[in-house]
Amino acid sequence: MKKLFLRSISLACLTSATLLASPVIANDKVVEQIDLGLELYQQGDYGAAITELEFAINDIRKMMSAGISETFPDAPSGWTATEASKGDSGAALMGGGSALTRKYTQDDGNGRMEATLMVDNPMVQGMGAMLNNPALIAAQKNMERIRIGREAGILKWVPERGNAEATLLLNGRILMQVKGRNLADPDPVVSLLRAWDLDALREKAAR
Repeated sequence: MKKLFLRSISLACLTSATLLASPVIANDKVVEQIDLGLELYQQGDYGAAITELEFAINDIRKMMSAGISETFPDAPSGWTATEASKGDSGAALMGGGSALTRKYTQDDGNGRMEATLMVDNPMVQGMGAMLNNPALIAAQKNMERIRIGREAGILKWVPERGNAEATLLLNGRILMQVKGRNLADPDPVVSLLRAWDLDALREKAAR
């Protein structure tokens, strides 16, 4: 409990200083929660202080998720995309909530794609072990290494089913994945992953 509080108070103080530097959001509810948390801490009411700071941290995560959702690629020509939203997998993004997803539908066909993003999630660490192991990739059926700019990802293509899956891991903590079905070839999936704004994603997901 004490260690959790110390971590929370450190993050809250740092975040408060950053937020207060901007007059646009200096009076938002995050700052109010942080200020109240510090006040409760000074009064010795540690449990209530932790609660307020945890609410503030959760709201900050929501703000980060909103910024990250803007980095998803637009729908390619001949496709229509939904807005990015929380997925149904239950996988955590930024330590809380669900993974962000955006769905794409082929206008004149049955093709479907879904782009998914997770940051700082235990699943990301597990995928990293496979993505960085050439021997393991080579041993997988229908799987190959692909290049996304200067980054290396993997592609799994099952032609008899028309299913494709392209995955990219950034900085060891940001997992991006595009899955497709009812496709004639894996090109739409690879192209969508390549269209992701990696620079903006790194900036929005920075710790």
